[in-house]
Amino acid sequence: MASKEGGMAFSRKSYKLTSDAEKSRVTGIVHEKLLNDYLHRVFSSPDHGPAAATSRKPLNFQNLPEHLDQLLHVDDEEEEESQEQVEGRLGPSTVVLDHTGGFEGLLLVDDDLLGVIGHSNFGTIRSTTCVYKGKWIYEVLISSQGLMQIGWCTINCRFNQEEGVGDTHNSYAYDGNRVRKWNVTTTNYGKAWAAGDIVSCLIDLDEGTLSFSLNGVSLGTAFENLSRGLGMAYFPAISLSFKESVAFNFGSRPLRYPVAGYRPLQDPPSADLARAQRLLGCFRAALSVELDPVEGRLVEKETSEWRLQGQPTILLTLAHIFHHFAPLLREVYVVEAVLMSFLLGVVEAGSPEQAQTVVHQVLDLLWLFMEDYEVQDCLKQLLMSLLRLYRFSPIVPDLSLQIRYLRLTIAILSHQKSRKFLLSNVLFDVLRSVVFFYIKSPLRVEEAGLQELIPTTWWPHRSPREGKEEVKEETSEERLRRRAYERGCQRLKKRIEVVEELQVQILKLLLNNKDDNGGEASRYIFLTKFRKFLQENASGRGNTPMLCPPEYMVCFLHRLISALRFYWDEYKASNPRTSFSEEAYVPPQIFYNGKVDYFDLQRLGGLLSHLRKTLKDDLASKANILIDPLELQATTMDDLDEDEEPAPAAAQRPMQALAVGGALPLPRPGWLSSPTLGRANRFLSTAAVTLMTPRRPLSASEKVKVRTLSAEQRTREDIEGSQWNEGLLVGRPPEEPDQPLTENSLLEVLDGAVMMYNLSVHQQLGKMVGVSDDVNEYAMALRDTEDKLRRCPKRRKDILAELTKSQKVFSEKLDHLSRRLAWVHATVYSQEKMQDIYWLLRVCLRTIEHGDRTGSLFAFMPEFYLSVAINSYSALKNYFGPVHSMEELPGYEETLTRLAAILAKHFADTRIVGTDIRDSLMQALASYVCYPNSLRAVERIPEEQRIAMVKNLLAPYEQRPWAQTNWILVRLWRGCGFGYRYTRLPHLLKTKPEDASLPSLQKPCPSTLLQQHMADLLREGSDVAPSFLNSVLNQLNWAFSEFIGMIQEIHQAAERLERNFVDSRQLKVCATCFDLSVSLLRVLEMTITLVPEIFLDWARPTSEMLLRRLAQLLNQVLNRVTAERNLFDRVVTLRLPGLESVDHYPILVAVTGILVRLLVHGPASGTEKATSVLLADPCFQLRSISYLLGQPEPPAPGTALPAPDRKHFSLQSYTDYINVEELAQVEQMLAHLTSASAQAAAASLPTSEEDLCPICYAHPISAVFQPCGHKSCKACIDQHLMNNKDCFFCKATIVSVEDWDKAANASATSSAA
Repeated sequence: MASKEGGMAFSRKSYKLTSDAEKSRVTGIVHEKLLNDYLHRVFSSPDHGPAAATSRKPLNFQNLPEHLDQLLHVDDEEEEESQEQVEGRLGPSTVVLDHTGGFEGLLLVDDDLLGVIGHSNFGTIRSTTCVYKGKWIYEVLISSQGLMQIGWCTINCRFNQEEGVGDTHNSYAYDGNRVRKWNVTTTNYGKAWAAGDIVSCLIDLDEGTLSFSLNGVSLGTAFENLSRGLGMAYFPAISLSFKESVAFNFGSRPLRYPVAGYRPLQDPPSADLARAQRLLGCFRAALSVELDPVEGRLVEKETSEWRLQGQPTILLTLAHIFHHFAPLLREVYVVEAVLMSFLLGVVEAGSPEQAQTVVHQVLDLLWLFMEDYEVQDCLKQLLMSLLRLYRFSPIVPDLSLQIRYLRLTIAILSHQKSRKFLLSNVLFDVLRSVVFFYIKSPLRVEEAGLQELIPTTWWPHRSPREGKEEVKEETSEERLRRRAYERGCQRLKKRIEVVEELQVQILKLLLNNKDDNGGEASRYIFLTKFRKFLQENASGRGNTPMLCPPEYMVCFLHRLISALRFYWDEYKASNPRTSFSEEAYVPPQIFYNGKVDYFDLQRLGGLLSHLRKTLKDDLASKANILIDPLELQATTMDDLDEDEEPAPAAAQRPMQALAVGGALPLPRPGWLSSPTLGRANRFLSTAAVTLMTPRRPLSASEKVKVRTLSAEQRTREDIEGSQWNEGLLVGRPPEEPDQPLTENSLLEVLDGAVMMYNLSVHQQLGKMVGVSDDVNEYAMALRDTEDKLRRCPKRRKDILAELTKSQKVFSEKLDHLSRRLAWVHATVYSQEKMQDIYWLLRVCLRTIEHGDRTGSLFAFMPEFYLSVAINSYSALKNYFGPVHSMEELPGYEETLTRLAAILAKHFADTRIVGTDIRDSLMQALASYVCYPNSLRAVERIPEEQRIAMVKNLLAPYEQRPWAQTNWILVRLWRGCGFGYRYTRLPHLLKTKPEDASLPSLQKPCPSTLLQQHMADLLREGSDVAPSFLNSVLNQLNWAFSEFIGMIQEIHQAAERLERNFVDSRQLKVCATCFDLSVSLLRVLEMTITLVPEIFLDWARPTSEMLLRRLAQLLNQVLNRVTAERNLFDRVVTLRLPGLESVDHYPILVAVTGILVRLLVHGPASGTEKATSVLLADPCFQLRSISYLLGQPEPPAPGTALPAPDRKHFSLQSYTDYINVEELAQVEQMLAHLTSASAQAAAASLPTSEEDLCPICYAHPISAVFQPCGHKSCKACIDQHLMNNKDCFFCKATIVSVEDWDKAANASATSSAA
């Protein structure tokens, strides 16, 4: 039955001729003469011109079959010749890859044995046919541009995992990845290839030469004097590394770039091709003429104006044509060479509307006159050929090739019946149909015509040194260049937008839900296939051949968003109660009602089976969803026994070890295919291998109060719902509005779009920034070279020549990269693409907000929603600049505030259990408070949420990712601390002032508002400050101790006489411990500055203990860092790569800030207490304080004097970072400590050793433990009780601690006696 869209509907039936004149007007019955003229017009012989009517044999439907047989009989002799063995070629006439013995390594080969994917280090495979004489050619379609060697080899060549084609004698190869040719040795040859290119391999065994072509352009003769003679025959062969994929065309399809004089290895089906061309001529003639039975004449018509009116004469004529044509249209070669060429001609000849009309007429006739299986085979081959042509077409300036193929695709998919068949059986099941939405980036800009499109190049001029921004005014010449470049970019963008709009039209056709007459609407077929596509990519992460390439996914996502928003707003126009796409989000019930399958993706609260078990009461009370207890139990046991449960019989595969040369029929994943676009079902290995058992099929959704079905079983009603069924939205929580958002099916598409971004789009967006980074690097190199040219003396002509040569190389590279950058900006980073990502970000924010309102049910939300919210914001901020700024987007500040509220609330949300997502939230919040705009957004969230966030940050560090929490607090303080205003580490700028690659920090942007919240919480909460500071001091003690231990190992390794390399990972961990120590010291500085009474008000029970612990740690750090010629000093002097941040300045300035706050800024009583505690610590050394101002330690008796030229550290040498007032405070502190130290030394009395604390030996015994009676000083026992309640000595539980005085205790004992 022909489709309604394609024109009239006809059923197959017999048409009877009659001579009744009155019926001619109605039925189209014609008289004998008109029929004869019509049949001669349609079935004229190509060898004879139009003959006179008297010399022609009369034609009617009785003798037409005989005439048609004669018309198609002319090529029988050629057919017989083509079946004979061709001289110069040995092997089967159908040439494929030799999957039985002609391979080495591990390979995946497609069903048609023409596509191959490397699955080992360097696998090799050859064809089944070889040549020994004549000129031969085959083509290779490059699907990935990695390491491959393509060419020819003999049967005696032996390969392994290291040596492939071209690495042995009598094997020759071209490598476009490294741009070289190989035959034992290697030399430069050819051009670099890219994914989407076609390599032609030509061998001339008459002359003994071998050459290659790239996209039809000859690369020249590669090899000469090939070995020929007895036993020398050459096979097409390839060696390819892991993940690389190609497809061969030995002649089973028309060569894309045939070369005169060279013959494909597989002969084309010449006889069938000739018959098909004749039949196509008859078909075209039938479409260009109409019968007028009333006037008794033929009427010439344009093909686009021809209509099938149901005339029996025409129907019978077409039936005779398709009787012969139908079997031919199942052959790949005929479809591509005949039918495809005809349809492309139709597309080129008229407007899109006219072309669509003709294509619909053709498809209607195919479905009418051919059997269903014949039409289906034909359409499958047609789409495969069309996709191959689109994918492997070169980029031309006007993109005309891509536009032509896309228009034909649209015309075919506009036909309803064909679209539904292709969507159900071909587009996602057989083809990489996502390729239709991809616009490949040209590797060679000159061949893509970008030089003509963008004749003037330009690149941004940035300051090489961050932190010292140089605003360089643009010259008039640069301004003209920039404007000319921007005009060229706009021209390119407009041409790309034409292709993108056609791609969106394809998706609009696939998302059509109005074509449900006679079956399921296209949208619901698409949803099933789309979900399966997502599952394959989500489950196959890490298994590269199964994944959709990320560059395809990026383009697919943008086109999908455009089509989705079109249908969303179209539905809003006809249903005013629904929402616009600008207000889109995914309702929370979709995450827990089982209507949408999320495969094995992690939920915020953990495993789905666990959540359904623990939250079943909440599901029943809030969402009215009940779970069958038996099914719940089965699911729980299923999770426990997942590895032991056998797969269903239908899903089982033979998993035994394969013998050499074996072929394994694998499950059919959606992306396990090479450029042939067929499914890989053969796993080739030269070693016996055992494949893992395929993943257990996902269990069915849990039973709820409504019917739940798998994606394949769902109907339109199951998705959209009905009067008594909410479809996907069953289980609406009371917090959700009851008015619909849009059609339920669009909500599932939206959910899939968010998942797509999480799977690979974000990674690809970050990867493509590399082009912009390359431009900046080359621009910097060019500027440096030009500066050297200006400074170079003219007499040094040799240097001038080298610099001029470098300048030319850099300029040419920048011209190339700037044009590539224009392409990347137009296809990936345009304003429209930025708005798509921004829309997706806002969708995620609204979804998270609505999910959060459901309380405990929020745990059902998949983790990727939070990940996409975080990553899409990062992409908008980091990847789309400087061309486009996120600040230009509508609602920018509101969006920042909403994201800030989500990060502030959920980074410590107990409903979120996944370690990775919790870390991501913490890191995102840490990044958020680094930048002024986002920090202001945090300050704009409601006060209650801000205080809750700070309270969570101040929670004890144990049992949580304390390092990230500490970084957040440090970033709130940067810019307020002592000497803490730098953007680059000052010690590095002093040693390497011109090094632009030094690590840099974001400009300080402290938050006084959040600092105030922190101060209020520490001041008011009786338990907050002690627990927080205890954890900070514990972590500081650990981090600094670890750091000291590591630098000891590093120093020992560096001093060994034998050559020894320090592990880079050890250096990185060492630097991290140092940075952590500095950041913890800065948090202590902030705490003392904001709330000094925590340490200095000894009316608080823990103040004295905290102050003593702080003094102990500060003295430890000072002694380790300031000692002359000590371990720290020696490691810093080594300047090891990876330890750039380790230096005196960062840590000593942090310690100085704390001491200044305690000893200079505090009240007199507090200063006195801090001084006494600091001096009472046995580790205190005044020379450590003197070291800060560059006063060296006096040499010990008997030691040599220090070298006079030795430079000493001094804060006074960092006046760019430490102001005069701060230096004065340090000097005041030093004077104070000097005086206090002298007074303390004069007043101190000797203490016997038995009266000292047996733990620290620094303070007298002052406390006794009850009930055990052991003793120590108060500082030691108070610190111990913060973390442990057991006695130091006997491990008995301490019930209380009492003051102890030796004299008082002695008098009490004597009186008792």
